Amino acid sequence: MEAKSSAMIAVDGARIVYRRIGKGRPLVVLNGFGATNADWDPSFINRLASSNELILLNNRGIGGSTDDGQPFDIAKLAGDTAHVIDSLGIQRANVMGWSMGGFVAQTLALKYPDRVTKLVLLSTDSGGIEADRAAPEVWSKLVDTSGTPNEQARRLLFLLFPSDIAESFYSRFGDVVAAARDQLTTELLNRQAAAMNAWHDNGIASQLRGIRVPVLVATGMEDMVIPASNALKLVNAIPGAWLAQFPHSGHAFIAQYPRTLADLINSFVAVNASHNVE
Repeated sequence: MEAKSSAMIAVDGARIVYRRIGKGRPLVVLNGFGATNADWDPSFINRLASSNELILLNNRGIGGSTDDGQPFDIAKLAGDTAHVIDSLGIQRANVMGWSMGGFVAQTLALKYPDRVTKLVLLSTDSGGIEADRAAPEVWSKLVDTSGTPNEQARRLLFLLFPSDIAESFYSRFGDVVAAARDQLTTELLNRQAAAMNAWHDNGIASQLRGIRVPVLVATGMEDMVIPASNALKLVNAIPGAWLAQFPHSGHAFIAQYPRTLADLINSFVAVNASHNVE
């Protein structure tokens, strides 16, 4: 499906690149650590775009988005997202966030509840001591920027997928991931990592009952980066939340189940429901 051309919106100390694709209800799409809007599985994005107008953001400082070089936190990224929604003249939008993007999506729903219709949370957690953390060696590999782009790509893909299928994903997509990693700066990745560390130091678990919109939580059952147990914790804390668990899949389960997940999300956002959960 052909995407509309990319554009920029000025926010506090930054300019946010976004692109729009598809027709239908607006669905804001938020990336994970070190990712841009070009990194989503194309079949997943195209299937979502068959029923939604996707607004795919690049966080400040990455993928052509600029910023002031200062440290930022998850709340800052949520504020950027709210500003983009406002600037596009969208009254309310469905919001989907993967991994770090899920941190941003949760914060957006709490701090800017009048901007959000429904929330889709993929491979994410609520932060703080309540969240189940990755093993230290896994987290260390995730934020490691050493080695060549191909070495980084291999290390990353073996974190994102179960070990018995990671090699096949590396064979198919290793060069693509390496090229994307080559475009990233260590400085920006370090600032994103610091924002994630602050999230896990503090978190919002105690506030989750304040999310008053319909929520879909989905996870890969063999996620090493954000353990799947966090999905159940989110569902237990957020009133009326849906849970979807995908077998034999990792942190990037989206690429393992692109059509099934897209169809689930399309069905979820299409369900007629009040903006508020009673």
